[in-house]
Amino acid sequence: MDELKAQLTAKLGLSEEMSQQAIDLVLGFVKDKLPEGMQDIVNSAVNGEMPDTDGLLDKAKGLFGG
Repeated sequence: MDELKAQLTAKLGLSEEMSQQAIDLVLGFVKDKLPEGMQDIVNSAVNGEMPDTDGLLDKAKGLFGG
């Protein structure tokens, strides 16, 4: 997130506080649009952690015959 904040600050001329607010707004919007249970995956990824997908990728493959 620090890299994104730095780019918003440099390229758009936003203050660090405004950059963080923009990031929080977008993340909130994205999480609201995700199916239930996916928000934790996004939160983990945002925090730099390897999200526990609980076999989500394998389940998705199954939808497409994979």
